[in-house]
Amino acid sequence: MTDVEVFENYESEVRSYCRSFPAVFTTSKGSIMKDENGKEYIDFFCGAGALNYGHNNDYIKEKMVAYLMSDGIMHSMDMMTVPKKEFLQFFEEKVLQPRGLNFKVMFPGPTGTNGVEAALKLARKVKKRNQIWALMGCFHGMTLGALSLTSDAGSRGGAGVCLNDVTHIPAPYMFPELDTIKYMETLLTDDHSGVEKPAAIIIETVQAEGGVHVFSNEYLQGVRALCDKYDILMIVDDIQVGCARTGTFFSFERAGIVPDMFVMSKSIGGYGMPFALTMFKPELDIWSPGEHNGTFRGNQLSMVAAKAGLEYMLDHKVEAEVKRKEGIIRKYMDENIARPGVEIRGIGCIWGVQVADGKLALAICNKCFEKGLIMERAGRDNNVLKLMPALVATDDELMRGLDIIRDSMNELM
Repeated sequence: MTDVEVFENYESEVRSYCRSFPAVFTTSKGSIMKDENGKEYIDFFCGAGALNYGHNNDYIKEKMVAYLMSDGIMHSMDMMTVPKKEFLQFFEEKVLQPRGLNFKVMFPGPTGTNGVEAALKLARKVKKRNQIWALMGCFHGMTLGALSLTSDAGSRGGAGVCLNDVTHIPAPYMFPELDTIKYMETLLTDDHSGVEKPAAIIIETVQAEGGVHVFSNEYLQGVRALCDKYDILMIVDDIQVGCARTGTFFSFERAGIVPDMFVMSKSIGGYGMPFALTMFKPELDIWSPGEHNGTFRGNQLSMVAAKAGLEYMLDHKVEAEVKRKEGIIRKYMDENIARPGVEIRGIGCIWGVQVADGKLALAICNKCFEKGLIMERAGRDNNVLKLMPALVATDDELMRGLDIIRDSMNELM
């Protein structure tokens, strides 16, 4: 039995990424992954945003190994531990306070969807309303509450039950002639709108899975003002585009806004470790002890890795590096990728290249994989090439990956 047959015979049909990248991978470092045949691949997938600091980052690995060798606490539910204390202090003093942010930290289960579920539950508890508003084109997770927010039909179809208590609002790019802020205000003020006032509006500042749609600062400010005016909580889902992916550690910083809640996961785990945070303003912290919990909330090794990741981010000025690399990518896109029938969108180190249809996008991604580049698709009909290089990728790795995309597009278009 070949290695591939092992997966085909024994693993569930639900598997997905291995179908797009049919190789058995063995080692990885920085932006490079190797398969069992020794072939190297440049990684523009980045663990779906969980590996901002690259594969096997030496600084973070050293901290994790040292903690493992010390016989430190590995599992503690939500008991007080040194890793938790050190993470909380560092996050507060080095990340939140310098940005003028005052938030309580909640450790839900270790994935992004766990963080979203906690935010939804708390928002409804605080406002005593059951409705949540989300945008069409969004992705917020695959557990039932988060899935009720998520808009793509394929994901929703797997629920098996009705997904209730969410109203989906057109995203601003869908109808350029429609003022969607005014549209939401009309839903709130028109006594014949038929739509209930929500407890919260949840939003990604960049719709990543939706096709890399970057919401303008003005739009984000408009949502913030609407929430303030009508006593609605603003929740930012920073799971995929946080941790400096857009050029600031929190993606909402560029708009000069402060949400009432935000959720982080993926690269907040530092090393690809499972970790999630649900953050909220102190006055919203009305939880009763144990009212929301989970056996693996606050994974200790993840806290060690998370603190080390933050240290690495600050010491290596990753935010400034991302802004510099944004210029490199934007210039390359304009000079080598732009062409009739192609739409390019992006910010920082997340970019989308929209082509005619999903079939062409799949062919391009497959060709890129043959040439040694791992990249996924996103958007409607999966017609968007989604570029997410590691934030620490070298300029040479960045250019080599972009060259593969250019060459693959030239061959197929």
